[in-house]
Amino acid sequence: MADRDWTSADIPPQAGRVALVTGASSGIGYETALALAGAGARVVLAVRDPAKGARTAEAITEVHPRADLTVREIDTARLASVRACAETLRKEGESLDLLILNAGIAAVPTREESEDGFERQLATNYLGHFALTGLLLPMLCPSPDTRIVTVASLAHRSGKIRFDDPHWRAGYGPQKAYRQTKLAMLMFALELERRLRRAGRPERALAAHPGLALTDVFRRGDRAEAFQQAVGRFLFALVGQAASRGALPTLYAATAPEARGGGYYGPDGLREARGAPKPARIFPHASDEADAARLWAMSEAMTGVRFAL
Repeated sequence: MADRDWTSADIPPQAGRVALVTGASSGIGYETALALAGAGARVVLAVRDPAKGARTAEAITEVHPRADLTVREIDTARLASVRACAETLRKEGESLDLLILNAGIAAVPTREESEDGFERQLATNYLGHFALTGLLLPMLCPSPDTRIVTVASLAHRSGKIRFDDPHWRAGYGPQKAYRQTKLAMLMFALELERRLRRAGRPERALAAHPGLALTDVFRRGDRAEAFQQAVGRFLFALVGQAASRGALPTLYAATAPEARGGGYYGPDGLREARGAPKPARIFPHASDEADAARLWAMSEAMTGVRFAL
């Protein structure tokens, strides 16, 4: 790292590159898309609500009038939607240089199931992204500069993959279910990097976390829990940072020449809650290769998606 803090001004020119960002209509996703568009990338805003995506595109264009943006619908909680989005991109002949797996929800207060029968947080945060990556793998530009970045969380530290009941049909806890998804995202990134290397593929897989960033991730679809939102925002405002700062580790992982495949990046402040991007601490259980292989096999079985590796 340089002596001064790394910021979005340090993003190398991205002209001629295509980035897809899930959950790009708000929070970390919006800030990531905004910065990449400003650096010259063509950005695919992959969002659940196309109307909101259109408004997001307008907001980005107000900041960067020459921004090259496309809105594509995807609901990562629905495998049919994930497959439809990937098929649309395939038909368009899309070639991707950056795949930013960011969309997510947190702490759904009462257990919910997706239409595929998955616990909603696991479906939205992890399984949809696993499937999307596998489906888009043939569309990734075969280059060492091509990066797949998963957005994990400090929550991975106390997360556990509940292999015997990953959908929390018994003993559901909102935070426990959320932590499982973020551990899964980090384990996925590390395992994907290992598999890319074994296959001799040039693309790189990395992960990042935003620290404690003030976003609307603590929501339940469009049905926000007002008290939970208020408490979360108060606590995050005390010790956290703005979403624009929280997006920096993701942007660093996606664009910094010194970021490495298999790397994990987060803020450099106390307990990685806030600050400039730096290599983040990976807790030992996230690096367990046997568990990662087991998670991968389970994810393939659930989604029906197998990677061409």
